[in-house]
Amino acid sequence: MDRSLNVACIQMRSGVDIGLNVETVSAMIRQAAEDGAELVATPEMTTLLDIRPGQTREKAVQEQGDPALKALQAVAADCKIWLLVGSIAVTLEDEDRLANRSILISPDGTTFARYDKMHMFDVDVDDGQNYRESRAYCPGETAVVAHAPIASLGLTVCYDLRFPQLYRALAQAGAEILTCPSAFTRVTGRAHWHTLVRARAIETGSYVLAPAQGGDHEDGRETYGHSLIVSPWGEVLAEAQGEEPGIISAKLDLSAVAAARSRIPSLGLENSFSVTGFTLAQVEKGC
Repeated sequence: MDRSLNVACIQMRSGVDIGLNVETVSAMIRQAAEDGAELVATPEMTTLLDIRPGQTREKAVQEQGDPALKALQAVAADCKIWLLVGSIAVTLEDEDRLANRSILISPDGTTFARYDKMHMFDVDVDDGQNYRESRAYCPGETAVVAHAPIASLGLTVCYDLRFPQLYRALAQAGAEILTCPSAFTRVTGRAHWHTLVRARAIETGSYVLAPAQGGDHEDGRETYGHSLIVSPWGEVLAEAQGEEPGIISAKLDLSAVAAARSRIPSLGLENSFSVTGFTLAQVEKGC
């Protein structure tokens, strides 16, 4: 049985104007769909990238009432595609901090799965900036595999990429495609981005979709770009050249997942250590 899937990743340079970000990404999603994409993925912080203290908190709302998310759900329904909104910032009940939430939308415009980024980027980077994501964001506790009709997707976000035990758990739970929407800094991206994305694909025998933010942002952040689509054998199938906004695409042969895992059957081996710190949810019929 043919199990092919046309996918696209959107590379953005999101700013501090939510309306403008939504307008920009909506046009790019529609273009990707017109070009044949059945699954489109956008970067981390698609609708707002603003690391200035308090600014994102001031503009964030709960997921159910987010007009930006509703607009993107309407685009998915209109284009009849699966849409991974890489992440948005949402408020939480009984919690002062936000969630950095990745949302998978089905072709009918409803939310099929959601995942809150678990690993917080608390790092001093050699770019003149200090990042303390845990001050503003509450880490998620649940890993998510979304068993959609098109494929089984393991959802992650950005800094999660440095924690291979998460990706192994997602692959062992049936994920064929691992998504990693990101906003890697220019410094860490130059040093590690390609190696980490390819390593997660090779280790798990999975496709990896890694749509990214790129360029100099209004809030002063500098991101690396170079969005990637990588095969289960670690081959780069598509890459955005540099930091400019754009669309990359590829046709995935999902049978390649089983083939790669049979050639290197490391997922079948029992872990020599216990993976702790999160539970795992498998979404089969939508939220």
